[in-house]
Amino acid sequence: MPVILIVPIGEVKNTILETVSNFVGVYYSRFGLSTRILPEIPVEPFSRAFNPIRGQYLGRVFLPTLASLRKKVGGKAVLGITGLDLYEEGLNFIFGLANPSLKAAIISLHRLRPEFYGEEPDEELLKERAIKEAMHELGHVFGLGHCPDPRCVMHFSNSILDTDLKSPLYCSTCAEKLSKNLEVLV
Repeated sequence: MPVILIVPIGEVKNTILETVSNFVGVYYSRFGLSTRILPEIPVEPFSRAFNPIRGQYLGRVFLPTLASLRKKVGGKAVLGITGLDLYEEGLNFIFGLANPSLKAAIISLHRLRPEFYGEEPDEELLKERAIKEAMHELGHVFGLGHCPDPRCVMHFSNSILDTDLKSPLYCSTCAEKLSKNLEVLV
């Protein structure tokens, strides 16, 4: 069965990895895809991605390494999950990033944590947000663009409020596109 690989980059709690893997696995099983969590990749090889002025890591630097791992292991797609704070040029931060041609994506838990916003730690809320970002970036990997529906998981999140508002699922329009795209890919 074709597989979506889930890869922790740096230390990521098993409960987060398992929750994301289970949700993604259940959803994508309808397309004949399963999930598999791979061993942690250390952060050190990505030190060139670190911008000391910003105190953040350039997200795109992670994707080629994830794509190489995907090819080596034989996955259909790969999703990196990290606690590092990520950014892209022209943006203050990113919750995640995907490259459809590499079939690779990464999400950052850093700004998904309630404590980042001065709130009490809440692992259930963190899991919910991580699922949404994972589903969003995997949607991009499988050819979906941003959706105008604020409840659709493919809606662009400008802030954590947008992430909290949206569902972890694709709207009917995006789900239909995804189904067509995956018929070709799987």
